[in-house]
Formats: sequence, structure tokens, C-alpha cells
Amino acid sequence: MYGELTDKKTIDKVRQTFDNYESNCFEVLLYKKNRTPVWLYMQVAPIRNENDKVVLFLCTFKDITVFKQPIEDETTRGWTKFARLTRALTNSRSTLQQLTPMNKTEVSHKHSRLAEALQLGSDILPQYKQEAPKTPPHIILHYCTFKTTWDWVILILTFYTAIMVPYNVSFKTKQNNLVWLVLDSVVDVIFLVDIVLNFHTTFVGPGGEVISDPKLIRMNYLKTWFVIDLLSCLPYDIINAFENVDEGLSSLFSSLKVVRLLRLGRVARKLDHYLEYGAAVLVLLVCVFGLVAHWLACIWYSIGDYEIIDEGTNNIKRESWLYQLAISIGTPYRYNASGSGQWEGGPSKNTLYISSLYFTMTSLTTIGFGNIAPTTDGEKIFSVAMMMVGCKYH
Repeated sequence: MYGELTDKKTIDKVRQTFDNYESNCFEVLLYKKNRTPVWLYMQVAPIRNENDKVVLFLCTFKDITVFKQPIEDETTRGWTKFARLTRALTNSRSTLQQLTPMNKTEVSHKHSRLAEALQLGSDILPQYKQEAPKTPPHIILHYCTFKTTWDWVILILTFYTAIMVPYNVSFKTKQNNLVWLVLDSVVDVIFLVDIVLNFHTTFVGPGGEVISDPKLIRMNYLKTWFVIDLLSCLPYDIINAFENVDEGLSSLFSSLKVVRLLRLGRVARKLDHYLEYGAAVLVLLVCVFGLVAHWLACIWYSIGDYEIIDEGTNNIKRESWLYQLAISIGTPYRYNASGSGQWEGGPSKNTLYISSLYFTMTSLTTIGFGNIAPTTDGEKIFSVAMMMVGCKYH
């Protein structure tokens, strides 16, 4: 962009500004691709990171050719000074339109900005505002305030799902409590609304551009998260709440609720933005540790509940940790021979969950007091795997 009329001293000053990581302003004569000279007001500002290191420079250019003496080149040689000024003003009509105030309230502001542009020693940088892309009326920008707030609501409900779904599946709880049934139904409705919104929300394309074409948005969502989101919002809890549902069908619906945990993949993408903050990383590690311990506690109880009864002899295994826990707290299992013909009694579900969580916490932290210990082969294999997981946190 340099040419024969560009001032050599100005070039040296620009180079020195970049070398010394300084902020400065210049009036410099540069050339376009068609070799047309143009006067530019150039402002250089270094951008620093949190370590006070310059990572890039912000350079702004303002065309001030209209305010300078008309440039005499080959196309204007021989013209009078008045003719050259008229030609310069005509070619810079777009610049004048940009500088013309739109209303009376902006006049003083525009004049001050023009004064800044004419002051060589001014270190005030111009104000910038990113223009929002134009979208159809029914399309929502993925970074607007409403969508950001909605994403946080979905994030919180996803964590709620990640806690309650494994618990309900492992402990085989039927949502007979009306309050919990209504709450889970509201969560399902919100997830369903989220599907509708995702069909009308922009996304970032492979080239970094914002895609607002409705057809492309729908195709992208159908190829990515639609199936998972649809399976996660089905009303499994309402179906599972009916007493006349077949036991096998009820277990199937309870197992399908685990699909909701796949929504955590979307949560992980959002949490990436906070990994650069030390306090946020610490909080996330504590939450992840607690969530893993909760999942392992649900699995630990499921293994004990599956193996406590010997299906061949229909006798209870006295070496099981569930049986030992029931004896220690005074709520033993008993066989109902005159009624259902099944084993009944035992600790309450709250006690079983707290005991399971206590065991997984002590195992993951490699403390292990031994008051709850694995006895069957399945429990020992799971305990070994759990201790291997715990080693990753040390």
C-alpha cells in the first residue's frame, strides 16, 4: 500500500509503533489496488491479555481524503486547483454521507468525532458496535439474551436429570408422589419446547459464519441432536407411574430414561468457556466428583439388589452387604411365606442410598473404613473398577 508519495518518516513511525507495542495515530498517504492514492487517518492500539502481554493490534483506518489537499496524479495533472477539489469531493460523497448527522441530537457527537479525526495527538479510539445479522422474524440468534438464559435453564434441568434418572432407575421408584410427578412432567415439557426452539435457532457454520437459513437450521438439527433430544423428553415417568403397567415394560421405560444423560454432551460444550478460570475449574471438579460418586452409588446398589437373592433356591445371601447393613441397623429382611412369597423388609431406600454413596465416596478417595465391603464376585469387580476411577482424581 506504500507508494512514491507516501512519507518515509511516517512509515518509520508506524514500524516503530508496532515494534514498541505503543498506541499512536498517523495521517498517512497510501494506495489502493488500482494505484489510486488515498489519505487515511490510522490509529494503532495494542490489545493485551490478562498477563499484560500484547497479543494483537487493533488498527483502524478513516478515509480523510476529502479533508486534505487534492492529490495531483497523472489523471488530474493540468487541472485547476478548484477542479481537483471538486473531483475529490465528488469521489468522496459516500464519506460525506457517513459524516452527516441523522438528527439534531447526534450533531454535537458527530462534530466531536470529526474533531478527534483531525487531531493528530488524540489517543481516543473510536467506538465500535457489532451489527447483529439480519434474520427472518421467526429465527432466534443463538447468542441473544433470551437464548442464553434459556440455555442456562436447560443446563440446570440437565443436571437435575443427571441426578434423578440414575436414582429412579436403580432404586426402581415409581413416581406416585404427585409433586415429583408434576415436576418431572414440567421438565419434560421444557425439553420439548427446547426442541421447538432449536428448529428456529441460528448456529455457527464451519467457516465461522452465522447460519440463519431456516432450511439449513432444520437439516443441521435433524442430523445432530434431534433424536437424542426427542428420546430425552418422552414422558417415561408418567407411563411408569401407572400401577397396571407390566413390570417388564416398566423396567424398559425406566432404562430408556438413561438416554437423557446423553444431553450432558451439550453441557460439556458450554462449560468449556469457563475452564480458564481457576475458581470455576475447582467448582466444576467438585460437581463432577459428586456426580460420578452419585452414579457409582446407584450402580453399587443395583449390583447388591440383583445378587442378594439366590434365584435357584430363593434364599437370601447372608454375606451380601445389603443383608449385613439390614442386620446392623435392626431392619432385617424377612420372607413372607403366607402372602406374596417374596423377601420383604430391609433398610429404607434413603438409608440404602446414603450407605451406597458413603461407600463410593470412601472408595473414590481411597479411605475405605471396611464397615461396608464387597463380598460377591460382581461387587468385587465393580469395587476394583471404582478404585481405578478414584486413582484418576489423585
